[in-house]
Amino acid sequence: MPGSYTDVNTVPTQFTFDLNNDVFFKKDDQNYINRLSIKDMNSLGNSSLLDIFLSTGNVVEPHYHQNASELVYAIAGEAVVAIINPFTNELMTFHIVPGQVANVPKGWWHYEYATTDNTHLLAVFDAPNPEVIFGSDILRLTPANVLAHTYCLDESKLKEALAPLQKTVIIGPPGDCTGQIPSLPAHAAPYPRSYYAPSYPYPAYPYPSYQTW
Repeated sequence: MPGSYTDVNTVPTQFTFDLNNDVFFKKDDQNYINRLSIKDMNSLGNSSLLDIFLSTGNVVEPHYHQNASELVYAIAGEAVVAIINPFTNELMTFHIVPGQVANVPKGWWHYEYATTDNTHLLAVFDAPNPEVIFGSDILRLTPANVLAHTYCLDESKLKEALAPLQKTVIIGPPGDCTGQIPSLPAHAAPYPRSYYAPSYPYPAYPYPSYQTW
C-alpha cells in the first residue's frame, strides 16, 4: 500500500496517514477534532497530535494530560489557551493568533477556546498516545453528595446543576444545550510576536522543581 512497506517479519510500517480517518470527536461541521497517534501510524516516535477546529465561543473543555506536555500552535483564527499553574495556583491565559504557540506542561489543568470563527489549532504532544482526564468526567462521576459534603455545598442544587452532564463533553457547550450560556471572560489582545520570540540572549526562566507524590 502507498506510504508503507513490509519488513522481513511481514509487519507493515506506516509513514503517512490521513487525519480525517481518525475523528477523535465531532460536535458539528465547525467544531471537531482529528487525531494522530501511534495507533494510526506505527512509525511515530515519542509524538502525536490533535487537529482542532472551532467556531467562536466553543471550548475544548478543561482537562489535563497525565503523560504528556502539549504545544498548541495557531494555524488560523484566534484562540485563548488557559492553564493553571499548580505551583502558584495562578490562572494564566494566552491569546494566540496564526504563527504563535502556547505550551502546556504535563499534568497542568488547561482548556482552549476560539475567539473567532474558523479557528484551527494544532496540538502536539511528546507522547505517542497521550492520556487525558476531562473535567466533565470528574464532575459527573464523583457522587454529588461527596462534592456537596467536601465543599459545603447545597446537594440538591448541585445535583440539579450537574444533571445535564450525562457524558464526556470534550467540546462545549454541548450541541443539545438549551439553557442560558454564560459569556466567556474578556481577554487582552494577542501577544506581540516579540513576546514569543525575545531577543538573544534569552532571559532565564524560573522553572519550578516538580513535586513527587
